[in-house]
Amino acid sequence: TRQPTMRPLALKGHERPITLVKFNREGDLLFSCSRDTRPVLWYASNGERIGSYIGHNGSVISCDVNYDSTILLTASADTSVKIWDVETGKEKYSISHKAPVRWVEFAEGDKQFLTLTDAVMGQTTTILIYNYEPGRMTVAGEITLPGIRLSQASWGPLNKTIITAGEDGAVRVYDVDTKKMIQESKEHTKPIVRFTFDKFKFTFVTSSKDCTSRLYDTKTLQVLKVYDTGRPVNAASISPLKDHIVLGGGQSAEAVTTSRADSSQFRLRFFHKIFAEELGSVQGHFGPVNTLAFSPDGRSFVSGGEDGYVRIHHFDPSYFTEEE
Repeated sequence: TRQPTMRPLALKGHERPITLVKFNREGDLLFSCSRDTRPVLWYASNGERIGSYIGHNGSVISCDVNYDSTILLTASADTSVKIWDVETGKEKYSISHKAPVRWVEFAEGDKQFLTLTDAVMGQTTTILIYNYEPGRMTVAGEITLPGIRLSQASWGPLNKTIITAGEDGAVRVYDVDTKKMIQESKEHTKPIVRFTFDKFKFTFVTSSKDCTSRLYDTKTLQVLKVYDTGRPVNAASISPLKDHIVLGGGQSAEAVTTSRADSSQFRLRFFHKIFAEELGSVQGHFGPVNTLAFSPDGRSFVSGGEDGYVRIHHFDPSYFTEEE
């Protein structure tokens, strides 16, 4: 008998490359951001499009949703962070910044969120922390980082720290109270594009242009494993169910046109988290993969690519019955 093969759902709701895909906590809703101006909301089970959030004037680079899926934050190159009502799609607030916003993220408990601005237009990279209550927002603090360009800043465990990664290949940890750097680890030789935590925030996996992905211990910043793909890694995600990591990437968008490219280099590649061996790969995108996310239950995963497609992959039953 022929083994069933995973058939992905290819979702076309964007006109430009995908920048981020994000599940809500329950895993029934999927948010996608792209270089067009409209984040889109989908049903994660069948890929049905629910609607768009219309209001930005530039690429939407990052988004985050709160614990009970009522509030959506979006960060855009138009220098604004917008706060939306998830259900109605109405814009509740807009916060303007001095430079394009690269990242936005709720703290655990949704009482605060942070924004990360880019070091362009004569501005310094800045992490702003906001207190968030329905009806009012206040700036709780800021961390300015001269001379560093960051791609991501995320809350550490219990909101005590902020972990950053950027173009110099270093991972840094800042204390939220003192705003001072308390740890630094420079293992990557090229820019870190993104990093993703496991579900408990014990470890996180980075994706870098140096063709490797590394598993870090969140507490010590020790590198536990290295996953070598031979191609630039743009995205990685840790399975909440099995000891698996999925990596995606391929050449940069600029390099694709100037060199011979076949779609095999845009495959999504599965590695064993502990043994760091490649387990298999999934084909699909016909351009570099920019973002990946496992669903909270680990039964499916989503990828977003330079080709503008969001692809939902539901695992076959055989994935769950086979031994590691």
